[in-house]
Amino acid sequence: MSERVTVNIKDGVADVRLNRPEKLNALDNAMFRAIVDAGENLKRRSEVRAVVLSGEGRSFCAGLDFSSFQAMGANEKDNQNEGSEDYLEGRITHLGQQAAWVWQELEVPVIGAISGHALGGGFQIAMGPDIRIVHPDTKMSVLEIRWGLVPDMGASVLLPPVVGLDVAKEMYFTGKMISGAEAVELGLATRVSDNPHGSAMDLAAEIAEKNPEAVRRMKTILNGLPERTTAERFAAEREHIGALIGTPNQKEAVTSFFEKRPPNFE
Repeated sequence: MSERVTVNIKDGVADVRLNRPEKLNALDNAMFRAIVDAGENLKRRSEVRAVVLSGEGRSFCAGLDFSSFQAMGANEKDNQNEGSEDYLEGRITHLGQQAAWVWQELEVPVIGAISGHALGGGFQIAMGPDIRIVHPDTKMSVLEIRWGLVPDMGASVLLPPVVGLDVAKEMYFTGKMISGAEAVELGLATRVSDNPHGSAMDLAAEIAEKNPEAVRRMKTILNGLPERTTAERFAAEREHIGALIGTPNQKEAVTSFFEKRPPNFE
């Protein structure tokens, strides 16, 4: 796997870091591919029970590498999606979109630890995790209008459900900069922390101690709620509870609770 993204797994928690700190983890084609590769590889790691996604250095991700904007100004092909049709053949996403969406596709919870900047494409990747813990001074923005572009990395899918359509439109139309504290008020982030990565790792460790089958099924139930009818939501609850009751891990959850000991899940 490219060192543009590092992955370290310990005690069921995958610590995933964008690793281009000298460029504020800016996005070029190699970075897009490394992010997608990291997510796709984690899908096959059955020992992973939670993921923390962060950026090395001063920023989570400052957006598209400036050289890409220079190429656009010269009417050269945008390298963000170069070769993405072959790279992601058969998917509903192109390469840039998959860099954000892959975190939703993972069966286990993904927690974003957002510090410094999350701008443009970096903002859209930050919207991919299930939970976001941000530094109060983090700067977040759908910045594409500054460059005369529209967001094309999944913002239209990931943003409106958490902030509402009117707030999403204001962010799209203006490119306004939002602090971490404001992000929590708007629903963009779950909570603030002076140490987002440490707080995210603590939360991931807590989740990793729960029945992994139940946690995966919870994410399945909660993802895609707007597309399901009320009847389908009720049916999903019945389906998943029925699949869990009496399983070894479900019994272990109950037994370990009453015996006041850490659970030993399969």
